[in-house]
Amino acid sequence: PDEQLDLDDGRWEDIHVITGALKLFLRELPEPLVPFSHFDKFIAAIKIQDPSLRVQCIRDLVLSLPPCHHDTMKVLFRHLCRVVEHKEENRMSVQSIAIVFGPTLLRPASEESNMAMHMVFQNQVVEHILNLYGYIFPE
Repeated sequence: PDEQLDLDDGRWEDIHVITGALKLFLRELPEPLVPFSHFDKFIAAIKIQDPSLRVQCIRDLVLSLPPCHHDTMKVLFRHLCRVVEHKEENRMSVQSIAIVFGPTLLRPASEESNMAMHMVFQNQVVEHILNLYGYIFPE
């Protein structure tokens, strides 16, 4: 049903409620924002030693995403970049955002034993896209 949401309602004043709802929505998607089919490719790309090759590879991977995934990622990351612009007040640096959103936005189809190892790379991918937003999503 079409549910109207009143953002002026007092229960939405706590930014943690909104952020928690966004993270929950993204985590509950049947497939993550970065599709399962792209997970290993992004992990391989972030491990590339040559910085310019790594940047190009990640940009190409983002461009190869299905349109709905790509467009949603563009809007979400534009918003997250705005959050980072206010890191002095909100204490949400690129690294903090990556820790919060990395495992939510890209995760393997099955949780394997090397989950902790994956998490480092998942966070690095999100960090990378945030730091290179203007290059990855040219206007």
